[in-house]
Amino acid sequence: MESRIRFFLLTVAMATALPGCALLGYGRENGETPEATVPSPGEQPVIQPEVVRREVVTPKIETENFEVGAFAGILGIEDFGTNTVYGVRLAYHITEDFFVEGAVGQSRAGKTSYESLSGSAPLLVDSERDYRYYTLSAGWNALPGEIFIGRNRAYNTALYLIGGVGSTRFGGDDLFSINAGVGYRLLLTDWTAIHLDFRDHMFDTDLLGTNKTTHNLETHLGLTVFF
Repeated sequence: MESRIRFFLLTVAMATALPGCALLGYGRENGETPEATVPSPGEQPVIQPEVVRREVVTPKIETENFEVGAFAGILGIEDFGTNTVYGVRLAYHITEDFFVEGAVGQSRAGKTSYESLSGSAPLLVDSERDYRYYTLSAGWNALPGEIFIGRNRAYNTALYLIGGVGSTRFGGDDLFSINAGVGYRLLLTDWTAIHLDFRDHMFDTDLLGTNKTTHNLETHLGLTVFF
C-alpha cells in the first residue's frame, strides 16, 4: 500500500514539472533563443518619441573667385614717421585655401628727426616724399572658421598669411621690395567682406648715407566685393 502511494505522488510530481522544463529548454538544444515579441503593424508603440526637427539654413556664399576693394590705414616709413596710407587691391581665389593678390598703395613721408631738430636743409624735396608701392603676393587661408555675433548670427572668417614681391617708389628711386604679413577676412554677406591687414614692406635704401634694409610697417582696414 505504501509503495503505491509513493508511486502515485512521484507520477504527479513528474507530470507537473515536465511542462516547465520543456518551456525553459525550448530551442536551446538547437542553439536558439526565444525571440522577443514584436508588435504588429497596427499596434501603437508604448512610448511616443517627441522629435523637434531643427530648420537648417545653408549659407549662400558666392562662387565668384575675383575679389576687388579699397583700403585705408597707417604706414610707418622707417626714419620718416607714420602717415596715412590708402590703396586698392584685386585678388583671385585659386582654391578655397590659396589666392593671389595685386595691390597699389599710396602714402607720404614726413621729416626725419634730424631734419626736425637741426633745422637744416631737407633731405628730400617735396616730390620725393611721395611713397607708392606695387605688390604681387600669394596668400594662404591658414585658419578658416566662423565668428558668432548674438544668438542668431554667424559670419564666415579666415585668418590668412600673405607675402610677395613688388616695387616701391620713394626718394626719387624705384626700389625692389618684399612684403609679408597676416590678415583677417570677415564675410559680411555672400558678396562683401571686411579685411584687417598687417604688412611689412622691406627694401634696401641709402637715403641717410648708409645702405640698409628698412622695415615699413603698415596696418589697414579694407572693404572688398566678390564678382
